[in-house]
Amino acid sequence: ASLPLFPLYQPSVSAVAVGKLTMRCVALLLLCCVAASCLSSAMAGEKLRIGVKKRVLEAQCKIKSRKGDSLSMHYTGTLEDGTEFDSSIPRGDPFVFTLGSGQVIKGWDQGLLSMCEGEKRRLVIPSDLGYGDRGSPPKIPGGAKLIFEVELIHITRKTEL
Repeated sequence: ASLPLFPLYQPSVSAVAVGKLTMRCVALLLLCCVAASCLSSAMAGEKLRIGVKKRVLEAQCKIKSRKGDSLSMHYTGTLEDGTEFDSSIPRGDPFVFTLGSGQVIKGWDQGLLSMCEGEKRRLVIPSDLGYGDRGSPPKIPGGAKLIFEVELIHITRKTEL
């Protein structure tokens, strides 16, 4: 009689035990990865909060801010404990930037969309939409939540082509 090309594999009792232990370790590792992912999502899950402090009536709102617009803004930025870290008001000149171009923190690029001239908002910006873990020393520590009181003074829109 000829021998089969592939002899039948008959695992020993110890091989079966090692296989079960390996499967348990893989399952435990997978469970840990899922838990870590959920924890990370929960920690990063804070969202930008936008509060309207002064609303402009629709009839008076001739233009709303959108990506690509140049905005002139007055603002005051504070930390959660109320410490002011910057303000355009004492300087007397509004801050001018292009919305959606990455010239400002992500919380501003997102939180200042669809504003009317004269409108005031309060933005509560989580760290990941602000300066992140690195902060902006010396005034803004890493991981800081930022609070901005903003007023849109003027919108300059590039003419459509």
